[in-house]
Amino acid sequence: MYEKALSVAKEAAIEAGKVIMQYYKSSYEVDIKEDDSPLTCADKAADEVIEKMIRDAFPDDAILSEESVDDMSRLEETYVWVIDPMDGTKEFINHTDEFTVNIALVKDGHPVIGVIYVPVTREMYYAYKGQGSFYEHDGVITKNQVSDRKENLRLVSSKFHKSEAFLDFVEKHAKDISAVESVGSSLKGCMIARGLAEAYFRFGYTSEWDTAAQQIIAEEAGGYFMQLDHTVMTYNRKDVLNRKGFYIVNNANSILLG
Repeated sequence: MYEKALSVAKEAAIEAGKVIMQYYKSSYEVDIKEDDSPLTCADKAADEVIEKMIRDAFPDDAILSEESVDDMSRLEETYVWVIDPMDGTKEFINHTDEFTVNIALVKDGHPVIGVIYVPVTREMYYAYKGQGSFYEHDGVITKNQVSDRKENLRLVSSKFHKSEAFLDFVEKHAKDISAVESVGSSLKGCMIARGLAEAYFRFGYTSEWDTAAQQIIAEEAGGYFMQLDHTVMTYNRKDVLNRKGFYIVNNANSILLG
């Protein structure tokens, strides 16, 4: 049912990645948005590419993007594309290479397609509701599957958003955690999907475009994604901030949820 949507999302992510890399290899200006987060010409140029391709293919669908004006008309729509044209702008600015293009299609508040593309390495993660989660690189496609570890758990964390709550959490569960790795952007959820880590806990605010794609990619790989109060995250809300935080773990009985 969603084959065309997935194909368009993958193609749009790749084309946006090409635009981003043109800026990455040259000079660019950095602006600061109202929420004190950085914005570059690459963010805006990538957004234009993605939105044009989606509107051309699906003119009746709504779009919610980090870099576009939200007129709220999307609230009345069944299908909404949730886009972060460049997740990890700080990683882009600091040349860590760990930034991504995030594209998700949401139906009635729940993601049904997710695509996360890494422009530097040309790696792609994608998922299709009920059809699994996949990793694609150099033309080779493998199916994602979360780790079955129940102890000596590997935790991934943000490079730039380590809160006191997170540090307290790590201290509380120190005996259960074997390693903590700092990873940029939505790659944290992708690592769990591939079985390279078992948990990611985010205590601060994020937005819908930060989580929609990685949620379905992790869930379709067998992972468990919830808000920190153990309720389901929904999308296409009036308030796009994920105010409750969230976690992704490799199974619903993870010792870290105790």
